[in-house]
Amino acid sequence: MGSLAPGHAADFVLADLRRRGVDVRHAVLQPGGCMPTSIVIASASRGTRTILHASGNLPDVTARDFERVDLDRYRWIHWEARNAAEQLRMIQRVEEHNRALPPARRIRTSVEVEKPREELLPLLAHGDVVFISKDLAKHFGYRSAPEALRGLRGRVQPGATLICAWAEEGADAMGPGGELVHADACPPETLVDTLGAGDTFNAAVIFALSGGQSLQDALNFGCRIAGKKCGIQGYDGIV
Repeated sequence: MGSLAPGHAADFVLADLRRRGVDVRHAVLQPGGCMPTSIVIASASRGTRTILHASGNLPDVTARDFERVDLDRYRWIHWEARNAAEQLRMIQRVEEHNRALPPARRIRTSVEVEKPREELLPLLAHGDVVFISKDLAKHFGYRSAPEALRGLRGRVQPGATLICAWAEEGADAMGPGGELVHADACPPETLVDTLGAGDTFNAAVIFALSGGQSLQDALNFGCRIAGKKCGIQGYDGIV
C-alpha cells in the first residue's frame, strides 16, 4: 500500500508489480503531485551504490486511506516508518480490531524504523515485531546489534520481538522473553547489487515468522535470502 501520482511512472510501477503477482488494490492514486525518482549508480567492481534522489511532492498514505482496507483479509500488516502520526492511527485501528478477536485470529503487526528522525521514534512502541536499522542504533550511540537491542528494549511494547541487522556482521534479535539470538551474514561469492537488501531481509523474516518458524530460523532465513539478493542484479531469481 503506497501513494502513486498519475502518469507513465505510476503505470510502469503498477504493471511491474502485477507482473510479479503483487496485489495492488490498495495503491492510493493521488489526484496530483510528482512521483519521487531515484537514479542508482552501481559499482560493478566494488558492489557499492550511489543514489541520486528527487523526492517530489507526493503525499503519503493517510489513516483515512487505510480505513478502506478490509482487515479481515489479513493476518500480518507491516509498516515502514514514514508519516508516523498517521501510521499510529492505522496501527491503533488494527489493535482495536484485534481486541474483538481470539488470539489465533488476531493480525500480527510489524514496524521498521530505519531513519533516525525524532518524529518516527514513537512507532518503536508499536508492533509485535520491530525492525531497527544499523543507522538508528548508531544514532543512539550503540556499537553493535546486541548492544542496541539491550538498550532499546525498553522502547518496545511488552512481548514484542526486536530485530537489528548489522550488514556483514549478520543480524541479531531479542525475543519476547529477552532472549538474544544471532544469525551470521551469508555473503555471495561475488557482490553484485546491494540495493534493497534490507527490505529483502525484513520480508524474508516476516515470511518465516508468519509461517510459524522460530525466531532463530527466521533470522537465519532472512540473512540467507538477503545474501542471495546481494549476489544478483535486481530481484528476479531470489527464490
